[in-house]
Amino acid sequence: MKFATTLLALVTFSSAVSSSWLSGDDQVTIIDEELNVPGENPLTFCQKPDDNILTIDKVDLDPNPPAPGKTLSITAKGTLKEDIEEGAKVHLQVKYGLITLINQEADLCDYVKQVELSCPLEKGPLTLGKDVDLPKQIPPGKYTVLADVFTKDGDKITCLTATVVFHRQGN
Repeated sequence: MKFATTLLALVTFSSAVSSSWLSGDDQVTIIDEELNVPGENPLTFCQKPDDNILTIDKVDLDPNPPAPGKTLSITAKGTLKEDIEEGAKVHLQVKYGLITLINQEADLCDYVKQVELSCPLEKGPLTLGKDVDLPKQIPPGKYTVLADVFTKDGDKITCLTATVVFHRQGN
């Protein structure tokens, strides 16, 4: 589930950056290393994931960080502590600098179809992968993604954030 959410956030992120034409800003972010998602990726947990329904073992991005005009390969492994039923939601937010490009809540079961899963998601191990073709013309700047995922009863499945900075081509 979390993997599906991670993939969803990254897929949405790639769509958002291809359609934005505004410039970003410079900000300093302090990250607690305990919140880093294991693997080769820019992901962090929103808070300590001890009580999350999804335990993420590893998420790898290739290339990391993502690069314009390249295929972004995403692989993820983890474990669901319980079944995830219809009605689970994802709150997705994508920002370009301080500008919010996407801020929506959607049915998680609609999104997991993009990674060839379906609800209910059964308790146990999950492994998935997805390739996303990133456009060559991504406006330079800082992009931030938030994916907060919860059950129909409001229990936290996972919450992830990622920040990626794209530089002007040729730099």
